[in-house]
Amino acid sequence: MGLLSQGSPLSWEETKRHADHVRRHGILQFLHIYHAVKDRQKDVLKWGDEVEYMLVSFDHENKKVQLVLSGEEVLETLQEKGERTNPNHPTLWRPEYGSYMIEGTPGQPYGGTMSEFNTVEDNMRQRRKEATSLLKENQALCTITSFPRLGCPGFTLPEFKPNPVEGGASKSLFFPDEAINKHPRFSTLTRNIRHRRGEKVVINVPIFKDKNTPSPFIETFPEDEEAAKASKPDHIYMDAMGFGMGNCCLQVTFQACSISEARYLYDQLATICPIVMALSAASPFYRGYVSDIDCRWGVISASVDDRTREERGLEPLKNNNYRISKSRYDSIDSYLSECGEKYNDIELTIDKEIYEQLLQEGIDHLLAQHVAHLFIRDPLTLFEEKIHLDDANESDHFENIQSTNWQTMRFKPPPPNSDIGWRVEFRPMEVQLTDFENSAYVVFVVLLTRVILSYKLDFLIPLSKVDENMKVAQKRDAVLQGMFYFRKDICKAGGSAVVDGCGQARNSSELAAEEYTLMSIDTIINGKEGVFPGLIPVLNSYLESMEVDVDTRCSILNYLKLIKKRASGELMTVARWMREFISNHPDYKQDSVITDEMNYSLILKCNQIAHELCECPELLGPVFRKVKYSGSKTDPSN
Repeated sequence: MGLLSQGSPLSWEETKRHADHVRRHGILQFLHIYHAVKDRQKDVLKWGDEVEYMLVSFDHENKKVQLVLSGEEVLETLQEKGERTNPNHPTLWRPEYGSYMIEGTPGQPYGGTMSEFNTVEDNMRQRRKEATSLLKENQALCTITSFPRLGCPGFTLPEFKPNPVEGGASKSLFFPDEAINKHPRFSTLTRNIRHRRGEKVVINVPIFKDKNTPSPFIETFPEDEEAAKASKPDHIYMDAMGFGMGNCCLQVTFQACSISEARYLYDQLATICPIVMALSAASPFYRGYVSDIDCRWGVISASVDDRTREERGLEPLKNNNYRISKSRYDSIDSYLSECGEKYNDIELTIDKEIYEQLLQEGIDHLLAQHVAHLFIRDPLTLFEEKIHLDDANESDHFENIQSTNWQTMRFKPPPPNSDIGWRVEFRPMEVQLTDFENSAYVVFVVLLTRVILSYKLDFLIPLSKVDENMKVAQKRDAVLQGMFYFRKDICKAGGSAVVDGCGQARNSSELAAEEYTLMSIDTIINGKEGVFPGLIPVLNSYLESMEVDVDTRCSILNYLKLIKKRASGELMTVARWMREFISNHPDYKQDSVITDEMNYSLILKCNQIAHELCECPELLGPVFRKVKYSGSKTDPSN
């Protein structure tokens, strides 16, 4: 998760005093990198995925499941047995926000050959097996986006009560500071976001109104004036960074062959973010309640919203410089490529001095405004030992701001003095229950990048419409119910001939005028005659033109079949499957409440599915399986 500097963390007041210093030197560091590698070409196409995991413990006797606060210990052992012993170890492990979380990636990036797609699932299986081998009996490594009873009494093991005092990190009524990773970055981020904002973060998620849900649904907080004021009727109230950053996700990073290719991919993939987010929806439950949303995005956005009342437009500007329309964690605000410029219809708040400085240094308008927009933000964490740096050889100040702008896409310059190229990170996906599903979503997105670059596809629409799509994508059953703005003719770019979804070449003069319209996800993914070719048919056309070995083709087709059937509604999203599981639970009283026993049943079932101890055709279909896992430590029947 972002920059993980070591040292003595500064308080918000101390960090604030150095904010201009960090911004000034962050820009100098960016300029050093840019001028050193702006003309770099022919980097090979590399990519990798990041999977975030939760550690859980099952109490089979009392039918209860808790989050285990041993992530740091498990991580230390994984790193000691892995990369520290063998630099070429096939897996890498990193800390995450929750002390019950860890993050796993492949040890080395994947390359550009088609056969690499056939190794993704094996690597994810190895990660799960490696980490699971270190757990105690009745513990499991789960890939669930949101733990349904996060923030409920006794949700951690060992159990800790929240301590909502000013001296703590989160001051939360529900989320104990012990559930935050012990690395100083995480608690400092939590405390400094709250101090900068001037109050606790406020998260209000609409509750799902079931037959017996009180109407209005109102929670009372008689002993906490701040919570009483912040909570809304018919909403689930949460008050800490942990409710967002304590969720898990699935991300993919690509290395492009040049800066211009990276910018092109950044723009094109930004339009795909809401579509893939809705397809991967996996988080319908919060703080022990059934919500009316299926994705975590808005929750995590609110959980790190450090904007003051002035910046949010609630008070006149006096102590702050800008009105800022979004949280630090949100969708992108500007396209970076020349072809995207005309679709930049969102008003962009920028630091004008930084913008002018970048222009004078030879940075073009689009990249200059992107960086100047990121740098309207303050640094949130700063370590005493990291204030004065060598700007020509270090990039911590740039990364300080860059890595705390958590957007749907991230444009990543190479680290100083490295052989790493220009990269883009695709960030909106929710993590799935199984390695098969996670591999399918990763392969789908990576294949899409290949097709975008090979066919010079154009998905661009006005950025304001992408923002509207992001809002729709988070709603309950967005895959089936939502309508999304999408470009009708995606085969416009690239010289005299372009390839359409059927693999046919057409002259650019015959192409229709630029248009977008509202489409269902089924139409966008699977196509509809006379309306849109569909992304899966375009991918299949591409695959037919490539030399792919039989085994790899079989794996890819199984992955695409999952995406195809999720888009059509033939298979459920994880969020829909979870909703149905809870609604059919014998203890569920149709009141939107998830009890400990219901939570236990759900997470146990999720773990059994992940370890292939039971079938789940409504979620996965009759998919091809490579290898059966041996038994799980957490199966009560073992």
